[in-house]
Amino acid sequence: MKNVINNFLLSVFTGFMILSCSKTDNYVKVSLHQMQMPVLKFKTNNPVLQVKMVTTEDTLSHNVTSLTVRTEGTEDVTDIKTVRLFYLGKDSLWTKKLKLVQFGTDKMPSGSITFEGDQRLEPGKNFFWLAYELADNANIHHKVDAGCVKVTFSGNTYAKPEIANQSVTQRIRVAVRQHMDDHVHTYRIPGIATTNKGTLLAIYDIRRESNRDLQGDIDIGVSRSTDGGNTWEPMRIGLDMGEWGNLPQKFNGVSDACILVDKNSDAIFVAGLWMHGVLDTTGLWIEGLTEESDAWEHQWRRKGSQPGFGVKQTSQFMISKSVDDGQTWGEAVNLTRMCKKQEWWLWAPAPGRGITLDDGTLVFPTQGRDAEGVPFSNITYSQDRGQTWITSNPASTNTTECAVVQLSDGSLMLNVRDNRNRTVKGEENGRAVAVTRDLGETWGKHPTSNNALKEPVCMASLHKHVYTEGGEKKSILLFSNPNIQERPRRRTTLKVSFDDGMTWPEKYWLLLDEGNNRGYSCLTSIDENTIGIFYEGSQADMTFESISLNEIIKK
Repeated sequence: MKNVINNFLLSVFTGFMILSCSKTDNYVKVSLHQMQMPVLKFKTNNPVLQVKMVTTEDTLSHNVTSLTVRTEGTEDVTDIKTVRLFYLGKDSLWTKKLKLVQFGTDKMPSGSITFEGDQRLEPGKNFFWLAYELADNANIHHKVDAGCVKVTFSGNTYAKPEIANQSVTQRIRVAVRQHMDDHVHTYRIPGIATTNKGTLLAIYDIRRESNRDLQGDIDIGVSRSTDGGNTWEPMRIGLDMGEWGNLPQKFNGVSDACILVDKNSDAIFVAGLWMHGVLDTTGLWIEGLTEESDAWEHQWRRKGSQPGFGVKQTSQFMISKSVDDGQTWGEAVNLTRMCKKQEWWLWAPAPGRGITLDDGTLVFPTQGRDAEGVPFSNITYSQDRGQTWITSNPASTNTTECAVVQLSDGSLMLNVRDNRNRTVKGEENGRAVAVTRDLGETWGKHPTSNNALKEPVCMASLHKHVYTEGGEKKSILLFSNPNIQERPRRRTTLKVSFDDGMTWPEKYWLLLDEGNNRGYSCLTSIDENTIGIFYEGSQADMTFESISLNEIIKK
């Protein structure tokens, strides 16, 4: 009798187990994909894992009832504040304009997390994204990771994701400026420098009303960090021409700033381009502009800036100065008459950062349009600590935004955005590179010009980093830009050269952000062992990232 009872109980238990266990669903294929994109402090939702579901039978109904995910690979799970899951429908990419539908509720971080809900899948492809919100005190030198181990459907069926490339771990970065911070529409054009006291100063366009270039209501903003970029103070204003000449601020915009720290004094300079009013299609200044006027022109287009020196003729080169580590900024000084050639249509800062040479000379990368309106790139320098400035001869033509470094032999290298690359692709696509030994009086073409560093025609950053290894002083060149030849701009990449820019070994390339973005970036040395990059990322207008030198060169 006992055996009969035991057999009965076993059969009931086994039946219960069969009913409660789900079976594999062969009509939905699940796969995972991770992208190297910024995971940002102070941003609500950061995409970390795409879960793709493809229904293979249109006649069957599929409702997702749960997803189980893991944070395995994350260096410190306490860096994560909240975990969320979103359904994107047919949209595969996480974009700023995306309409997010949350699946399940907010979850606290842990090793394994199950989201429960009821989401009907459309025939064909469907996409979910896992997102992290980071803690305010998250460590910017840590990385985060994510995975998905099981998806359950109505009808008690399940699917396990196909094994995907899980080599992507995403670095924690900082969202320094985001769309609509301080009611500003867009922040653009990054520059960054490290002061003599170790403070990071980040600069950018404050485009208050739209994402459009000059002319517009645009000022130059400054953000300070005294802890290596982990936190940033409230935004300051470095350059603002207000309602100069009784014109509204939208007709007194300042843009494309460049920052320069004098390594031998307390002086820090920010240069920017001021546009007063608007020139018409014939190059004449438009009278009677008011707040209601919708006139617009660009200094680089048509006749938006013309020969001469006056504010109604040509855009103006302005410079402001700080002597208190970037906390306050003096009244803007106009260098146009001092440096610009009268016949040039334009003379402007090149956005990013300037440098101090070994002999104390201060050097800004600059750009302009010649007597025929053709763009050029050059440098502007001061040998009396910023009292007077001299602009050099052009290094190249049909080029614009540029970056400058001093090489080991004392010469200057100018790395330049080349407009010809809009149509030149393949092996002949590449940044223009020029070298001078006489502060731009004469220039020579570098062997790597137009063949080594590809670009989609975009601003880029070139920076010399000096460090000590085994008691010996060494230096490397660092370069960052969108590492592609076509638009849209994406794949922001850091590269390194150990031989003064003669080679850029692919072994050392470091992909920072593969998402679509505006592409501008600027590099600095935080200290001997750490590099900082400030850039226009796919997940925020202005992104800051700190990278260990060892991660760059020890490969």
